[in-house]
Amino acid sequence: MSKIRIFLVDDHQLVRDGIKALLMSAEDLEILGEASSGRECFEKISADPPDILILDISLPDTNGIEVTKRISAEYPATQVLILSMYTDEDFIFNAVKAGARGYLPKNTSREELLNAIHAIYSGDEFFADAISRIMLKSYVRKAKEDEGALTRGPIPLTSREIEILKLFAEGFINKEISDQLEISIRTVETHKNHIMKKLELKSTVELIKYAIRNKIVEI
Repeated sequence: MSKIRIFLVDDHQLVRDGIKALLMSAEDLEILGEASSGRECFEKISADPPDILILDISLPDTNGIEVTKRISAEYPATQVLILSMYTDEDFIFNAVKAGARGYLPKNTSREELLNAIHAIYSGDEFFADAISRIMLKSYVRKAKEDEGALTRGPIPLTSREIEILKLFAEGFINKEISDQLEISIRTVETHKNHIMKKLELKSTVELIKYAIRNKIVEI
């Protein structure tokens, strides 16, 4: 069984050591290396990009959002998980827009960190509950602000696709949707891809926003 290859980027050695201590006992994870700056990160991963980059927002030579943008452009197979003390709405949305697949506060538990790593590696996105609440409040506010300007036409989805979209918007991941609907994870992923293509959306974040604006989920 291949291991999930992790690379750590944080400008504090104690933080990196703490993350390594949390992860080293997990048999399916491998810590490829670590860096204290954006520049050092790219120097070290260029020859052997990791599966997942665990990244802080604050770095001495750049910021995690710029690093995420570059990772997304140059190493699309590498998924970024933000682990930061900054949990303001702007930081979260800018990170997601840059391509981050997950966002956790630095006071997260080992269990949640492991859950995030496995979810992202499996193709899902993962946001801590506190982060999800911030995102949802923002979506609700913006949806209400935009509601008068929206022109809603027929939703171009099948009943099954609407059902799956609703579950995604309520925060369920692929495995949970698979279990609840008694279909395979591959079928869930296929439906999600069809939904994204039909609606011309690019991320789960956009799916949630669409579901709220079109009253597929209650707010």
